[in-house]
Amino acid sequence: MPAAPDFPPAPDAVKPVRALISLSDKSGLEDVARALADLGVELVSTGGTRAAIEKAGLPVKDVADLTGFPEMMDGRVKTLHPVVHGGLLGVRDAPEHARAMAEHGIGPIDLVWIDLYPFEATIAGGGDFASAVENIDIGGPAMIRSSAKNHGYVAVCVDRESIDEAVAALKADGSTSLALRKRLAARAFARTATYDAAVSGWFAGQVDDAAPARKTIAGALAQTLRYGENPHQAGAFYRTSETRPGVANARQLQGKELGYNNIADADAAYELVAEFDEPACVIVKHANPCGVAVGKDLSEAYARALECDAVSAFGGVVAVNRPLTEADAKLITDIFTEVVIAPGADEAAKAVFAAKKNLRLLITDGLPDPLQPGQVFRSVAGGLLVQSRDLARITPADLKIVTKRQPTDAEVRDMLFAFTVAKHVKSNAIVYAKAGQTAGIGAGQMNRRDSARIAAIRAKEAGESKGLAHSLAQGSACASEAFFPFADGLLEAVAAGATAVIQPGGSIRDEEVIAAADDKGVAMAFTGVRVFRH
Repeated sequence: MPAAPDFPPAPDAVKPVRALISLSDKSGLEDVARALADLGVELVSTGGTRAAIEKAGLPVKDVADLTGFPEMMDGRVKTLHPVVHGGLLGVRDAPEHARAMAEHGIGPIDLVWIDLYPFEATIAGGGDFASAVENIDIGGPAMIRSSAKNHGYVAVCVDRESIDEAVAALKADGSTSLALRKRLAARAFARTATYDAAVSGWFAGQVDDAAPARKTIAGALAQTLRYGENPHQAGAFYRTSETRPGVANARQLQGKELGYNNIADADAAYELVAEFDEPACVIVKHANPCGVAVGKDLSEAYARALECDAVSAFGGVVAVNRPLTEADAKLITDIFTEVVIAPGADEAAKAVFAAKKNLRLLITDGLPDPLQPGQVFRSVAGGLLVQSRDLARITPADLKIVTKRQPTDAEVRDMLFAFTVAKHVKSNAIVYAKAGQTAGIGAGQMNRRDSARIAAIRAKEAGESKGLAHSLAQGSACASEAFFPFADGLLEAVAAGATAVIQPGGSIRDEEVIAAADDKGVAMAFTGVRVFRH
C-alpha cells in the first residue's frame, strides 16, 4: 500500500478563501451564497448553480474561468480537471504540493457544497434506462471524495445540514475547525457510498443479476433510538431509497419517540394488513400478529381482531388499511396501545388520539403493494442474508384438494384467509380462522404440534371471553405455513374444532396426514407453496 507522506499536521482553523458550489436541488442556495459572499469567500460554480447565484446579484466565477476549458459533452466534462482537483487535494503546508500549485496556477478550494445528480429520485420516479444513466453523477462524487480525503484543509458539505454547520462556524469564528471538517468528511464518504450503492443495486437489477458478486446496502439516518431491543443495546433507524409506504416513510403525528421494537412491530403489522382488500385490522405484539380480522368497516374489523386475543393485544401495535374515523379511534383507545399505523386519519380521529399523549400515531398516505418485488435483509455474524420479498398469494385455483371430502366455499375462503395470516407469523405457525377473523394463532414453536396446541388455547380463551360455550376455533379452517411432518399437528387442529386444513404439502408422510384427515372427516388442501417466516 502507498506509504503516508510526511505531511505537516493539519491546522485546526482554516479560513475559507474560495468555495465551490454545484447543486441539483437549489433550495437555500441564495441564502448560503449570500452568507459566504458577505464573509469574503469567493464563489465558484457551474451551469445552473452559477446562473442562480448570478441571478441573486452575487459575484460568482464559472469553473471554466479556472480550468480554461468550457463545459463539454452535454456537461459530462466540466470539473474533471487538475485545477479543480489540485485545488481540492493539495496539502497547503506540504512544500512539494505548494510548489506544484504555484507552478500550475492552482488556487486552493477550501469549502465545497455538492449534492449530486438526482439519481435516486430518477429511478424512484420510474425514469427509463437512458434517463437513469444520464443522472449518474461522475464529477460530483469525485470532488466530494477529493475534498473529504483532504479534510485537513477542506470543509466538504453534501447536504443542507452540513453547509449550515459550516456557515455557522464561519460566522462564529471566521474559520472551520479540524474536528468539524472530520465530521463533515465522514458524512461525505457515507453519502458517496450510499449513492454508489443505489447505482450498483439498480444496475444489477437492469441486468437481472439477483446475486451480484458485491452487494452494498445503504441508508440515511432517520433517527437515533433510545436503545435497541434492550436498554443496554444502542439503536438507530435508517431509511433506504425504497419508497414503499410503511413505517420508514410514515409521518408521526403524535406520541413518544418510536423505539426499535415499535418500528419492527409496526412494519410487521402494516405489511400484513395490506394483504387484504376489505377493511382490515391487524394487532401485533412482539413481532407476531395476535389478532387479524376484516369487517364492513374498520371499527368492526378492529373489534373482531381484538376478540382473538385481547390479553396479548394490550400494549400492542394496531395497523389498518383504511383512513381512521372518530369511531375507530375511540374503540382503539379503549385499551393501552403503543402504536397505530394507518394510511390516513380524519381530524376527529386525530383529536381522539391526541388525548392519549404517549400513543404514537403514524400516517403513511398509502399501502404497500404485497406483490411488489423487493429484497429482505438479515445480518449474521460476518455476513448478510439477502432474499426476495415473499410475494406468494394463493387463490382458489391454486388449491389441490387431497382429501375425500371437498371443502365448502366458506371453508375455502377461511383457508385462504388463514394461510395469508400464517405467511406473516413466525414459524412454526398455526392459524385458526373463520369468517374473516383469526380464532387462534400459535407462533414460534420448535414443533408444529405445540403451535397447534397454543393456537387452540388462544381460541378456547377467545370463545370464553365472548361467553360462548365452545372455542372460537369451532368450525374454523387451520393453516400451517409449512407441511405437517406428522399427523399429530393436524389431529390437534381437529381437536380444536377445525373442519378444514390448508398446508403446503410435500412431507414424506403426506399420505399418513391425508389418511388422518380423511379419518376425521375434514377437508384438506395443499398449496404447493411454503411461506415459512423464521
